[in-house]
Amino acid sequence: MPAPVYSLEMQESVGPEPAAVVAGSDAETYTILSGRLDAGVVILCDHAGNAFPPGYGTLGLAASELERHIAYDVGAAAVTRRLAAALGAPAVLTRYSRLLIDVNRGLDDPTLIMRLSDGAIVTGNRQLDAAERDQRIRLYYEPYHAAIEGLIGEALAAGLPPALLSIHSYTHMWKGCSRPWHAAVLWDKDPRLARPLLEALVAERGLVVGENEPYSGHLKGDSMWRHGTMRGLAHAIVEIRQDLIRDQHGQQEWGERLAGVLRRLLAHEHVRRELGFVRRYGSYTD
Repeated sequence: MPAPVYSLEMQESVGPEPAAVVAGSDAETYTILSGRLDAGVVILCDHAGNAFPPGYGTLGLAASELERHIAYDVGAAAVTRRLAAALGAPAVLTRYSRLLIDVNRGLDDPTLIMRLSDGAIVTGNRQLDAAERDQRIRLYYEPYHAAIEGLIGEALAAGLPPALLSIHSYTHMWKGCSRPWHAAVLWDKDPRLARPLLEALVAERGLVVGENEPYSGHLKGDSMWRHGTMRGLAHAIVEIRQDLIRDQHGQQEWGERLAGVLRRLLAHEHVRRELGFVRRYGSYTD
């Protein structure tokens, strides 16, 4: 049976009683930030941390390598926390490095567990056998996705289908070339959140905003595909250039910027009367 397709117009709360609040919690492999189910959005941070579980050391890498983008998305966790707090929205963040296993990849993706990443040889992954791969999936991949599914399930049970927003970051230089975009919106088939979000960021003074830059949003098996596309929920990825969010000032600036944009987009009357997600853009299943 195909998954139901929800529009943001279905997210209105009915009646005077406030929606339930998701409790914050810390698990071994992820953190859930407390937030209201009627906030309209669940925020994800797939590459929040650069730590490793006991017994893995640093997978043979120098400590300096763990401060690079190969280990996590620099600044993304802090932006996610500020954005979630500003919106009163629940969020799910990873705790361990993407080098252990990349939760933003499908299980059949060859980059699920990297052996070589931007010139760094990950010696702890070079002799990976099937048993170790299966253990990492079971202990460090599936629990994160189960936590997301749990939050979505709570929201749907309350009659409040959420939009999904994933926060990532990228390097300002790649292979000797500078990247001109301050931020970008990545998306695949569903424009309901991505297009208005892109337009709102483009309208911000002084910003250069990319669409599916420097990466494509057409990645089957990633978190947005798994929890957004396959469940019919509006979704988008925001990528922010890392040099802009390395310090607290930049993290606060971008958290507040995104919160302001999302407040406008997720205001139900604004969506219906001005943005009109369904009316202007149609359903991505059309």
